[in-house]
Amino acid sequence: MAYKITDACINCGACAPECPVEAITEGIGAHVIDADKCIDCGACTNSCPTDAIVEG
Repeated sequence: MAYKITDACINCGACAPECPVEAITEGIGAHVIDADKCIDCGACTNSCPTDAIVEG
């Protein structure tokens, strides 16, 4: 199950460089994880200052 970014995202971009498969991109108002690219590694979760990244 891929990770997802919730509405708590403040669009800071801290998570994107942590993703080894470049599944995270900037969306309108928040970053987005491409579920088809996400390998469920969780590398992005610790970089989020608002804990907006959850399994899902």
